Amino acid sequence: MNYWLVKTEPGTYSWENFVKDKKTTWDGVRNFQARNNLKAMKKGDLAFIYHSGEDKAVIGISKVLKEAYPDPKDNEWLVVDLGVDKKIKNPVTLAQVKATKKLADMVLVRVSRLSVQPVKPEEFDLILALSEGK
Repeated sequence: MNYWLVKTEPGTYSWENFVKDKKTTWDGVRNFQARNNLKAMKKGDLAFIYHSGEDKAVIGISKVLKEAYPDPKDNEWLVVDLGVDKKIKNPVTLAQVKATKKLADMVLVRVSRLSVQPVKPEEFDLILALSEGK
């Protein structure tokens, strides 16, 4: 299994919207590196949902329901279908991530603007631990 982080503006599509919808097509990605990451996602992979903008925090976890396919709005780009997995206990802020030495090499820290990014298994586990207050 692979792990990912996908970003969304809460004013555009929030965790609450996602929970209400139960699943969504993750579209609007217009960056080549992010597109390659969408292409690498496999059914069953888990992805953190990250609120960008003012919140700047990991909010919940989604599951890849359908692997990459052409964006119906623009065939040059790709989309994936994500389903709600679970809300994490407490949001983990970007400040917390940056303050955690073991997360210094995380893509979120190094290439913060990338909207779809890989997460190493140990980073995924550490963010879950931070959410639990550990």
